Amino acid sequence: MTLALLPPRLQAPAAPPGRARRSPRALPWLLAAGVLAQAVVRLWFAWPRTGPAANPDETGYLLAARLLAGGPGGDLSGNTFYQGGYPVVLAPAYWFSHDPATVYTTVMAINAVLGAALFPLGYAAARRFGLARRSALPLAFAVALLPATTFFGAFALADAVLPTLFLAWLLALDRFVRDGRIQNAALASLVASFAAAVHTRGTVLLAVHAAALVCTALVFTPERRRIRAALAGGAVALAGYAAGAALNAHIRAELYPRGTRDLAGLLTSRLTTVPGQEWALSGAAGQLWYLIASTWGLAGAGLVAVAASLVRRRTPRAERIMAGVLLTVTCGIAYASSAALPDEHRVGNFAYGRYLACVALVYALAGAAALARLTARRAVGLGAGGALLLGGTGLWVAAYAGERLRTHLFIGFDFPEVMFLTDDRGALHLREATLTALALLCVLLLASRLSGTALTAVAVAGVNLAALAFVMGPHARRVPPEPPLAGPASGGVVADASLNWAVRTALMYPVWWTRIGAFDVRAGRPPAPGVCTVVVPLPDGTAPEASWPAHPAGWRPHAGRFWSFGWVGWHDPSCGAAPQ
Repeated sequence: MTLALLPPRLQAPAAPPGRARRSPRALPWLLAAGVLAQAVVRLWFAWPRTGPAANPDETGYLLAARLLAGGPGGDLSGNTFYQGGYPVVLAPAYWFSHDPATVYTTVMAINAVLGAALFPLGYAAARRFGLARRSALPLAFAVALLPATTFFGAFALADAVLPTLFLAWLLALDRFVRDGRIQNAALASLVASFAAAVHTRGTVLLAVHAAALVCTALVFTPERRRIRAALAGGAVALAGYAAGAALNAHIRAELYPRGTRDLAGLLTSRLTTVPGQEWALSGAAGQLWYLIASTWGLAGAGLVAVAASLVRRRTPRAERIMAGVLLTVTCGIAYASSAALPDEHRVGNFAYGRYLACVALVYALAGAAALARLTARRAVGLGAGGALLLGGTGLWVAAYAGERLRTHLFIGFDFPEVMFLTDDRGALHLREATLTALALLCVLLLASRLSGTALTAVAVAGVNLAALAFVMGPHARRVPPEPPLAGPASGGVVADASLNWAVRTALMYPVWWTRIGAFDVRAGRPPAPGVCTVVVPLPDGTAPEASWPAHPAGWRPHAGRFWSFGWVGWHDPSCGAAPQ
């Protein structure tokens, strides 16, 4: 993964012998301290939250984890399928408590630890990019705090672990491509197959991984050990994929009994029609724009540096393969995810950063390393190339989306870094965000010329923490959530067929003791024995007592609200105490 764009004479000088002997002994302690600090920062920003906010995504993953831990599931039929790889990681959170707030906090701690692993992995990547130990440590720590790798860790989303999986896979594959050892091929295949079980983006990763194994075996022939290692890696990837498919089939059968949201037809129409291709390509350009803007321009420099190492004639074969792998995964994820994205009439359809957040750290590190190691003239040229890429993709988005950037729904969750760049939480200002990102890139370029990576790391860390503080807001007091339903946590719970899907989904996680069943209040039949709560919709202007005229005698209403939808939980006060 070393950037062949950088000539050997510009590599960092070797450290004095005495310092070189001391550094390896201190390195594990520095990495451990950095991991702890990274985990604390992540948990600090996530601490005030005690329950899902990004639904149905978070609920989908949390229900799957509860199911895998032996608890009740739910009915998510008709929603997007949320795969089982990430819930496997979360399932231990249910071993210690059934309280939803406690489980959610444990999930945030798991996310924080897995996110903190980006620091040592980032350090390894920075070393591969040619940085010395003293330069790689602070830069890796700073870049690991990018909002792209931190923000989603405050939610129960697969995006919390994908950056770590991606970087671990990239490093293991890089070692295999360079040394041809079977253990590195097996490790890279294991990570790739697990990523495919976590999210469909991992499927793109696995496909590129398989191509890289074949390419390595062919390029380095007649080295038989590489061929054997590639075959072993392929076998591990196939077995891992089969295990992930079995896991996902189990979750699909339990949580989606009436099927999932079918995006195959939409994807086919996008891939086979001219308007569909325009949508997919423009959405991919928007994702690249967001990737560069969300890394304060560093990913733009990194993209240019990686592309240059791919086409440069003197680039070693192994490094050329890795550059091709990195660019193929990036473009593949951007294009495929955009092609499968439904038109939900929201601004995020045209510029979205979540899908490429998994590659943000790699490109930011590549860009920062190149800016620090190149001569001033080449560094300026690299920065200019990144700026042109940012501006060009931004113009593409503006030309294709047009007025829709202002008339469609703006959701702040889709634009955490952009809101910071423009100081506006209510709209996308494409031009202002682009110019601010370019200004930050100029500042980082100047910092790299003044003192190499030291000042750059300080500047990047400062901007990252400021952005996180802006997006996540001041550290609020932790408030325990109120029980979603009246009465003790016991007995069966059913929901009327006309209840809005958003309310039904929001109740599935906090109702931890049972699976929410179906009920039709219009049928006039009483609830089945053992049912203690019936949830019905509450139209605007209707009194809670009038929401279910045929309710059994003695049942009491408890009104609630989710988003703009009202609902009433009718509870039988004769039901027993909560289970222990």
